[in-house]
Amino acid sequence: MRLLERVRKEWFMVGIVVAIGAAKLEPSVGVNGGPLKPEITVSYIAVATIFFNSGLSLKTEELTSALVHLKLHLFIQVFTLAFFPTTIWLFLQLLSVTSINEWLLKGLQTVGCMPPPVSSAVILTKAVGGNEAAAIFNSAFGSFLGIVVTPVLLLLFLGSSSSVPFTSIFSQLFMTVVVPLVIGQIVRRYIKDWLERKKPPFGVVSSSVLLMIIYTTFCDTFSNPNIDLDKFSLILILFIIVSIQLSFMLLTFVFSTRNNSGFTPADTVAIIFCSTHKSLTLGVRAACGSQKKPLDLLELELQSCKPPDVGTGH
Repeated sequence: MRLLERVRKEWFMVGIVVAIGAAKLEPSVGVNGGPLKPEITVSYIAVATIFFNSGLSLKTEELTSALVHLKLHLFIQVFTLAFFPTTIWLFLQLLSVTSINEWLLKGLQTVGCMPPPVSSAVILTKAVGGNEAAAIFNSAFGSFLGIVVTPVLLLLFLGSSSSVPFTSIFSQLFMTVVVPLVIGQIVRRYIKDWLERKKPPFGVVSSSVLLMIIYTTFCDTFSNPNIDLDKFSLILILFIIVSIQLSFMLLTFVFSTRNNSGFTPADTVAIIFCSTHKSLTLGVRAACGSQKKPLDLLELELQSCKPPDVGTGH
């Protein structure tokens, strides 16, 4: 009985293992163009569902107060789009003298230049009682910033110029993030009493959608026939990514919990997830403009190495 209770309590972690296992057994189901059509169901419907769900569950006053928390937004965006990529670049200067696969190192720098994740940071923040409204704003705002900032960072750190499909990325973000969030807030105004009385499982819905995103991500990874990397490089880069992730999470925790920081514990949770997780789904489209084949390979490899974004980078 204790085991069963533990499984119920940790159902999301169990779900991640099951999702990865299912993707390994039959990856063709969740690849682009496969039966699940993730290019539509994940890229549009899943993300829109998450933000509609957030708009429905969040009190309007919480969302409004989060919008004017400028210090928090500045901390997250500067850490994500300035400190993170610069620190990675300095670290990779040391790793460049090792025998680690060159493209894995370039891929690590590419990940470092990406904006915050669109969906997973919101879900993880909500799951542990953090400032969901702040996570929503910074995920959306950071993704819009990434349309412009990410190509500049890639040019600066990798020397790769790229053409960015600005209109298509902007419209995708607007239609899958902003519009569902606004619709959710509008619907909430009419069924507010019912929501407060029934208390629907919003967290379970968002977490279930994230499991679908994780599943399709690993389907793409396991179905890729072009991955041909030595095990030493792959294991070492896996260790490096986990170490960087944990180090940056600890760093943001320390900075955001200082006595004079002005951040609440809920703010700290949002800062940790939004500042240290990266989105590949939107950002890599800019990166692929100049180095299509290597970065496609690295996108699949590095998505499988991250914790569920891990920020599944979606």
